[in-house]
Amino acid sequence: MGFRAHAAYVRRIVGIVLAVLLIGGVAAAVVAGRDRGGDGSSGTAATTVRGVIGSEKAEFFADPDTVEALAARGITVKAETSGSWAMDQLSLEGQDFAFPSSKAPADELRRRSAVEGGPLRPFYSPLVVVAHRNAAEVLAANGLARLKTDGTSSFATRGTLLMGPYLKAAEADRTWQQLEGASGHAELSGTLFITSTDPVSSNSGALYLAAASYVADGGRVAADRAAVDRTAVLMRKLVQVQGAQQTSSDAPFRDFISGVGNPLVLVYESQVASLLTHSRRQEIGDLVVLYPDTTVSSDHTLVPLTAAGRRLGELLSTDPRLREVAVRHGFRPQGAAAEFTAATAAHTDYIDQQLTGVRQAPVPTAEVLRTMAERARG
Repeated sequence: MGFRAHAAYVRRIVGIVLAVLLIGGVAAAVVAGRDRGGDGSSGTAATTVRGVIGSEKAEFFADPDTVEALAARGITVKAETSGSWAMDQLSLEGQDFAFPSSKAPADELRRRSAVEGGPLRPFYSPLVVVAHRNAAEVLAANGLARLKTDGTSSFATRGTLLMGPYLKAAEADRTWQQLEGASGHAELSGTLFITSTDPVSSNSGALYLAAASYVADGGRVAADRAAVDRTAVLMRKLVQVQGAQQTSSDAPFRDFISGVGNPLVLVYESQVASLLTHSRRQEIGDLVVLYPDTTVSSDHTLVPLTAAGRRLGELLSTDPRLREVAVRHGFRPQGAAAEFTAATAAHTDYIDQQLTGVRQAPVPTAEVLRTMAERARG
């Protein structure tokens, strides 16, 4: 073989070897890309799951730990917020899930889902009333609340709102000035009321009416229009005394913490628990948490609209890391009281872990509750 022929032969052999190495390198890169999610991050390639959520869950979904835990399972969530009772008015085309704050609006949304298996309820939160200390002490002095101290301070940080006496005061249009002990507090003036959200569009506002109507009607859940009629005047008073209402509990809670607005505000326990977890005690101010003796728990209910939405709901219900983050944001995971108890152990002066003496009111059907809300708002 001559020099040129030999050189050509060598080049062919080298070319074949390089080609094999190149193919092997590309294959290795593809495998590595799959292992790293295609962008160098650990985990599987991410599937984007889109949905509509109640605003009280926005911080949970934005939490970097939530994002990381979902990414490890191959999911990226893109969510927009809406009032829970307004979700059925939205176009859900292109969405994978809807995540209102209770079962009633979820029942309405479920009719638009073709996914088998029904909604999932990964966590829940009871409704509570936050009060400034002066307001709470005046309520207690007038038989509208009972306060509890933890023995470490001279003032209460937690108590019970007595719904029966409170509703009688509301029905009688009582003012703060008519209550014993209020005269020395300039901020306690005008009609006594609890700030809540718009019951037509917001879950917490609607559930407030569910609990109040149950108490006002002698412990009966509203089942028809006649039952709505029996409490309609009082429900209208509870709502219309407030004037313009927000569509989300986030804004009135932030106003309360900032020291503005009404001294009594209806919120989710999860909002209080999350505040306690993420804030220094001096930032909490004179907060007192009042658990209504009759309340309603908000079962955060995910309605899957696609298989990807169902996968998300299952992960939120079962993944230990996601449940841990949910607890850190104040939610009570379904079926695991120990997780919430451990997470709030340092805050029992504010949080009633066992919901002692708190009765859960049944919630009317979505149709009845919507009728009640519309009548109340006028």
